Formats: sequence, C-alpha cells, structure tokens
Amino acid sequence: MSWLDDLDDDDEPEFDEADVRVRPNPKANRPRTKRRPAHSDAEIARVLGVDRGRYTVLVDEDLPTERTVLAARARELRKTPIVTGDRARVVGDASGDEGTLARIVGIEDRTSLLRRSADDTDQVERVIVANADQMLVVVAAADPEPRPRLVDRYLVAALDAGIRPLLVVTKTDLADPAEFLAHFDGLDLEVFTSGREQMPLERIGAALVGHSTVFVGHSGVGKSTLVNALVPDAKRATGHVNVVTGRGRHTSSSTVSLRYRGEALDGGVRGNGWVIDTPGVRSFGLGHVDPANILRAFTDLAQIAEDCPRGCTHLPDAPDCAIVEAVEAGRLGPGGAARLDSLQRLLETFAKKAQDSAT
Repeated sequence: MSWLDDLDDDDEPEFDEADVRVRPNPKANRPRTKRRPAHSDAEIARVLGVDRGRYTVLVDEDLPTERTVLAARARELRKTPIVTGDRARVVGDASGDEGTLARIVGIEDRTSLLRRSADDTDQVERVIVANADQMLVVVAAADPEPRPRLVDRYLVAALDAGIRPLLVVTKTDLADPAEFLAHFDGLDLEVFTSGREQMPLERIGAALVGHSTVFVGHSGVGKSTLVNALVPDAKRATGHVNVVTGRGRHTSSSTVSLRYRGEALDGGVRGNGWVIDTPGVRSFGLGHVDPANILRAFTDLAQIAEDCPRGCTHLPDAPDCAIVEAVEAGRLGPGGAARLDSLQRLLETFAKKAQDSAT
C-alpha cells in the first residue's frame, strides 16, 4: 500500500509546473530541427567563381539591376558541391555593397556537369563546371607538342556530359597542325587554327554567342592568352613553356566565368555568351565516365561499329570487328589507325577496371 492511499481527498498533494524537473540544455540553444525555411524570397544568381569558401555570384543577370555579390554557403549545403556555372538561390544582403555577405541556400537543377578524376581507375570525381553546353579544347601545334590522346579524353568527357566539343589549335606559326588534325578526320568537330598574328577571334566569338563554353587545355598551350583576347578585361595570367621539360607552367589557378560581349568587327552587336576559364591540366582521368559513352566520342568509328557483331569489344583480339577491318583496309584515311588505337586504349583501361572490380 502506498502512502498516497492513506491520504484523504482533501489531503491530495498539489503539483504545478515548478515541480517538473527538466534536464537543462547544456548548449543553451534551441533544439535542432530538420525543418528549413522555404526561402520564397530567394533570388537566382549565377556562380562566377569560388575562392576559399566564398562565392562570387551574379544577381539579376542581364537586367538593369545586375550586380556582383559575395556569398557564403548555408549550413544545410555543407555537403553539396557548389561550382562555377551553378544557378544558386541567394538570400540575405544581396546588394553587392562592400562588406556585405549574402547566403546561398540552394542550387537549381543542373543541365550538365563536367567532371574528371585523378586517373581512369579513381572513382572519386572532381566537378569542374556546371551548366556548360560547349567545351572549347585548346591545344598547341608545338611548344608544347600536341597530345592527341589527351584531346580524345576531353572529347569523351564532353560527350559523356552532353556538351558539344570544339577545338582550337594555337601556335600554328610554329608548326603545321595538318598531321595532328588528321587524327580527328571524320569527327563532327568544328576546328579553329590560330597563330601569333592570326587569331580567328571573329569566328571563335561567333561560336560563343548564346552559349556557356568551358575552355580546357594542357598548361602552356595559350589558353589564357586566347581568353584575354576574347575578354579584354579578363586579365588572366599567362606563362611560358619550360625549355627543359617541354611542359607548360600552371598560371590560372581557379575556374572563373567571364562574360563574352560579342561585338562584330563591323561595329554591330552580335550577342553575348559566357567563357569559363579553367586551370591547365596535364592529365584528365575518366574514372567517372560510363564506358558505353566512350565510343560515342569517335563518331566515325561509332557509325562503323553498327556493323560489328553483338557484344563486340572493339579490342585488337575482337573477332570480326568492323572497325578493325575498316582500318586495316585503309577506309578511314591516315588518321584512322591512330584513332582506333586511342579508342582501344581507353576501352582496355575500362575493361581492366571492370575486371578488377569483379575480383
């Protein structure tokens, strides 16, 4: 029997809120909640660049109120990558005044995502740029020597991301690029050639209008020089090629979006676009790429592959491979054998990766 049973009704103890013991909050803050504000007042901004946790964004693009704003990432986005080219939702002080800081609270759906990995076996990918619809591959005819297989990798990455590739060959005053360009015969690839005194800025600029174009290339090929010529106020650092190693020196250290203002040589306005300059690289891993998309980068070979037996690997030991037979018969011209070799090297790498994963 409890002592409460001995009490009369009138003797029942009374309790109030003061008698309830509540464990104190040791951090003296409000309890965490998964509910987040809707941020219905957020403005949409283009991410122009990223620097040590701060994001330069463009608010009210193409409007009279257009302004550049500095922003930080909201806590709930700490695991979400934010890259150049993203369309971000921005709240807070988006006036762009000195000393102000807005906050990025969301990222709009991306139309494309260009990525690369450290090597072909590395599954950890690095996002280069978002929402680009063109890739301009810049390669030098000499100093440094052109690398067809690196260009092949760029093309594979572009097509895997759904991005249209373009090619610029610089320094054609130093060497004839004909042999190098033969490697890409048969590809649906627009090519521009550029020398020291013969930069085809009008033609390249026309291809940039209305597009968001990411510039990629090996260090020292003249990519930053070309960017500065197309966007005079870009002021991207330029370097030189090491005479001992023959390698270019890294000059651009970050990825930035620059507005291209397409003024025709006759003074007329042609339209605007976006140039996205990226740091020079000496390798471009494709560990993130779907192997089924590799053949698509070699458009002429992909057409011939339609006559291959089902399940054909297109490797040197593949029986009755239509591509191998076409190259051996000389039907693909002087660059056909080199392109087949590039294709097979990429396919062999991915075949080995798949075999290692299975074991």
